[in-house]
Amino acid sequence: MRVITFNANGIRAAARKGFYDWLAGQQADLVCLQELKAQCDQLEEPLYHPAPFHVWYHAAEKKGYSGVGLYCRDQPDQVIQGTGMEDIDREGRYLRADYGRLSVISLYMPSGSSKEERQAFKYTVMDRFLPFIEALRDEGREILLCGDINIAHREIDLKNWRGNQKNSGFLPEERAWMDQLLAAGFVDAFRVIKPEAAEYTWWSNRGRAWENNTGWRIDYQIVTPLLAERVRSAEIYRDERFSDHAPLTMDYDCTVDDFRPGGRWAQP
Repeated sequence: MRVITFNANGIRAAARKGFYDWLAGQQADLVCLQELKAQCDQLEEPLYHPAPFHVWYHAAEKKGYSGVGLYCRDQPDQVIQGTGMEDIDREGRYLRADYGRLSVISLYMPSGSSKEERQAFKYTVMDRFLPFIEALRDEGREILLCGDINIAHREIDLKNWRGNQKNSGFLPEERAWMDQLLAAGFVDAFRVIKPEAAEYTWWSNRGRAWENNTGWRIDYQIVTPLLAERVRSAEIYRDERFSDHAPLTMDYDCTVDDFRPGGRWAQP
């Protein structure tokens, strides 16, 4: 099961930079997209519904802002748009596809870097999202949570950690929240395969961050322990630049059918 997560920073812009040409050769089973910056009626042409995928988008109410997507090779049993929390859902930040008891989620956590009000909103989302995802897990579901969390967890997860300790994305409260998430039984799947790799998924457009690899690892695949045991590979793709983020591709030794009735893990 090959899973790609990618913050496009504008899916139409990423398309112009060759994202869909690259995706066609990846043999992905699931693709989780964030920061579409487009309304659904702007994504109706075939380019944005690539074969062989079933495609879902959840756009923000505000035009040109946020939004998430899911491309699924196998038709899910159901797709759920939004968390049920109105302020989060207005910004198009959560899309979930279920296969039996497996839930695949595309998540775009808020950034707090623009102003204090957005950081305050980020904290409220963090406070509510942790019990929300724990409750989903406690239903007996296996979870594959993909997306831009907008937090670098450890010092190894950003190049210039010393200079960013007072900046959104590496604040003590944010890092402690990541600690809580992992302490609750979730696993940073990238670190299963690359426990000490200094690799990044986002680079500022200021200066020469991309050229100098002065980046942050803020895009994740967060999984329940059963899936963590099935991780086989992880790759951050940097040969081309489709966005200020890079796609994160991970392979798991399982299929979505393993979680459906009759599958290996159909029951907890």
